[in-house]
Amino acid sequence: MRAVHENTFQTHDGVSLFYRHWPAVSEKPQGAILLFHRGHEHSGRMAHLADEFDLPDFAVFAWDARGHGRSPGERGYSPSLGTSVRDVQTFVDHIAATYSIAVEDVAVIAQSVGAVLIAAWVHDYAPKIRCMVLASPAFKVKLYVPFARLGLKLQHAWRGKFFVNSYVKPQFLTHDPARIESYRADPLITRPIAVNILLGLYETAERVVTDARAITVPTQLLISGADWVVHHAPQHRFFERLGTPIKERHILPGFYHDTLGEFGRATAVTKLRRFILDRFAEPLNRPILLESHRMGYTREEADALASPLPMISPRGLYWALTRLSMRIGGLLSNGIALGHRTGFDSGSTLDYVYRNAPQGKGVLGRLIDRNYLGAIGWRGIRQRKRHLEELLRAAMARLGENNVPIRVIDIAAGHGRYVLEALDGVRTKPASILLRDYSDINVEAGAKLIAEKSLVDVATFVKGDAFDRDDLAAVQPKPTMGIVSGLYELFPDNEMVGRSLAGLAAAIEPGGYLLYTGQPWHPQIELIARALTSHREGQAWIMRRRTQGEMDQLVEAAGFRKIEQRIDEWGIFTVSLAQRVGP
Repeated sequence: MRAVHENTFQTHDGVSLFYRHWPAVSEKPQGAILLFHRGHEHSGRMAHLADEFDLPDFAVFAWDARGHGRSPGERGYSPSLGTSVRDVQTFVDHIAATYSIAVEDVAVIAQSVGAVLIAAWVHDYAPKIRCMVLASPAFKVKLYVPFARLGLKLQHAWRGKFFVNSYVKPQFLTHDPARIESYRADPLITRPIAVNILLGLYETAERVVTDARAITVPTQLLISGADWVVHHAPQHRFFERLGTPIKERHILPGFYHDTLGEFGRATAVTKLRRFILDRFAEPLNRPILLESHRMGYTREEADALASPLPMISPRGLYWALTRLSMRIGGLLSNGIALGHRTGFDSGSTLDYVYRNAPQGKGVLGRLIDRNYLGAIGWRGIRQRKRHLEELLRAAMARLGENNVPIRVIDIAAGHGRYVLEALDGVRTKPASILLRDYSDINVEAGAKLIAEKSLVDVATFVKGDAFDRDDLAAVQPKPTMGIVSGLYELFPDNEMVGRSLAGLAAAIEPGGYLLYTGQPWHPQIELIARALTSHREGQAWIMRRRTQGEMDQLVEAAGFRKIEQRIDEWGIFTVSLAQRVGP
């Protein structure tokens, strides 16, 4: 048996999560395999695999998710599913830094709930792992009580946090008598699951299955043929939609839910072992996404949204009524009226959303405005602002620690609120802040905000074109911190984005930082296209989503390396920090 070491790592919110580590046996390790257990369990339930894999050239790691096994926290609870997905990223970062293992040399194997976490992580963070194996992913848990999910939602809204006990008996997880008995006797098994995690599991799984074409990591899917715990149909839809050309699906007849703990698991282990070795025998394989504006599923989606609907049709009538209701709402709601006047994607609208203070005519107008500002897209925008401020402060701290002057440029700042408010409480102030925008309205409002915050000695606001490569490259003094937020999402053309990024790369010296945003998903993308107008002379606001992988490739092609990322709980907006590399 391989030697095992026990350790912990720190999450972003200071929790010490437990993990097991089986070092590679050979003198020249090929890489690492990361194991993620199913719901209710812990890393000890997967420990047998470290030997059964028979992969001595690979280090093996297995964590206990927060609230499970020997990791701290209320049993079966996490603040959110998004928090647990971020824990995955932190775990991978820890392994890469602690054991000098490149992310490109990591393979991931995950079961059930763990497989949903990994699928969401790969979709949202676009890591450059070598491959992943998902065993019986819990994309849709079988709730045998009618309308159980709706009931849980209503109870959650009323009661807040509460827990749901697992109904599954171990004899319906595996045919292996030893596994059944060990499950019954294991004091670390966590039968309860917090309702927010159960509901978040459904919501995240639906998003990931729907948008699985964004996933380009080579994937093997193992489906237990006699699974009592989760439905098969979403697993097949996920496989069909996967965006990687390297994918395998294996249905294991008679297998119960604990795929890698089943009586005949050697069949599954043999398949995943071969899949992993094949991936490490070839170079890292990823589709090039730089031409996605010309061909690809997000281009097809945007084209469909731009196509008019027949007026005399159910959908045509529905969206016509929606536009009419927005017009009526604009008579009472200040926010909706501002969107109609300046564009719902304008800097003025964003500044209004950031302030989040409902205004309108009378009580009804304020209620309409409150509902408008509470839309999930605007909630995501405000979370994006918080993430921008967080990573901006982190980048400024990095520059300060290295005694590098902090010179900030934001090439499309809107009113500049998120940049200027990020300076509150910062120990080391920037030497200079240059805010730019194409809009005279934004330049005027931004200059006023600079004066209100008494920052005229360090900050200036000028008119500028964010897509003029040469103009950006000539900026003086040369910035050490570049920001582009909420801009590229409005323009589908990757060539335009490439020119802008090239200008920033020419302006920012090696070692400097770039803060950029993305929008890999939006649950209201058709509402936006059919009912809202943009800042461009009242045209429909039609967005082409960029997957995180596509956005990261554009940034990398310009000469930057992504080092950190944040994403909201709904998977809508990302904020990433990259460092300028090379000469």
